[in-house]
Amino acid sequence: MRIGIDATPLLGQRSGIGTYTQHLLEALVATRPDDTFVATAFTFHGRRDLPGAVPPGVEVASRPVPARLLRQAWQVGARPRIEDLAGTLDVFHATNFLMPPTARAAGVVTIHDLAYLRFPETVSAATLAYRELVPRGLAHAQVVVVPSAAVGAQVLDAYAVAPERVVVTHEGVDPAWSATGPASAEALQQWGIDQDYLVVVGTLEPRKNLPRLLRAYAAAARADSSLPQLVLVGGAGWGEALDTAGVPSGRVVLPGHLPWADLRAVVAGARALLFPSLDEGFGLPPLEALACGVPVMASDIPVLREVLGEQASFVDPFDVEALAAGISAVVTTPVGTPASRRAWADRYTWSACAEATFAAYDRAGHLRR
Repeated sequence: MRIGIDATPLLGQRSGIGTYTQHLLEALVATRPDDTFVATAFTFHGRRDLPGAVPPGVEVASRPVPARLLRQAWQVGARPRIEDLAGTLDVFHATNFLMPPTARAAGVVTIHDLAYLRFPETVSAATLAYRELVPRGLAHAQVVVVPSAAVGAQVLDAYAVAPERVVVTHEGVDPAWSATGPASAEALQQWGIDQDYLVVVGTLEPRKNLPRLLRAYAAAARADSSLPQLVLVGGAGWGEALDTAGVPSGRVVLPGHLPWADLRAVVAGARALLFPSLDEGFGLPPLEALACGVPVMASDIPVLREVLGEQASFVDPFDVEALAAGISAVVTTPVGTPASRRAWADRYTWSACAEATFAAYDRAGHLRR
């Protein structure tokens, strides 16, 4: 088959969806050598970076059309079709929520989460537009790919999609995580990080629930002056600036977006990873922490229960007192052992994600006929 992939998430500062797209493409090329994968991007300015962003063995076919114009066109009509942008295809995989119209290609769209419906106050204006764009795209898709059964249930509840059209493709953990050691004291020093710290990984945006976490951390620090430092790793998103007024000076560090190798080393050296999100589609950062043997405290929401199993402690993300107690508990009595955490994370591989995704391509082809 000739399979088109929306590789737009590979451009610019890499987000969780960019990580998903990169590893999925790498695994598809490695496991399906007889098929052809064609990367395209819905952007004008970043299109020249696309050949260098895709894995070896992936073709590139992309026309210079601004993303805003494409969205506007797809909101009102069925042109341009994906074949107009990427050439003849058997299947097109929209990796980032928005499924374009097709002429002949079977359509597969990944819906990573439904935060734009469930927690609209926590998403940006661009993401809020998914309320109109996603339903339009579903009309062009034969199969909907979701990263967890929890999101699959939400999709079935929100949209008129037949259950056989929804395919769960759990994400994977790169083996590099389990092979990573803690960052050196000298490396940590450059970011102002102590040798004893808790880490949070994710774009700084309202859905990550950081204002409540900071209030909870301040309360826990008042009760225990030896509480490890709190490190918030991630690029700037949107929303109000974080208020650290209630936290002792120097106890919260924001190193910004870190290169991948540095991020792994910072996570590997943490006393624990905190993941208090209000909503997630999968929850890759806490799973990657488990691969390093690092304890995890996570929000008590269905998707994180599904992905992390019994290898994390869970707290109500809306309850500041519960979060404070959870922070103290993960430091003093963490769940699991380094070996059990690593063994759990080993269950999730990108090759398995690629196999499940390719099965979705096959199903889309059959449904298109």
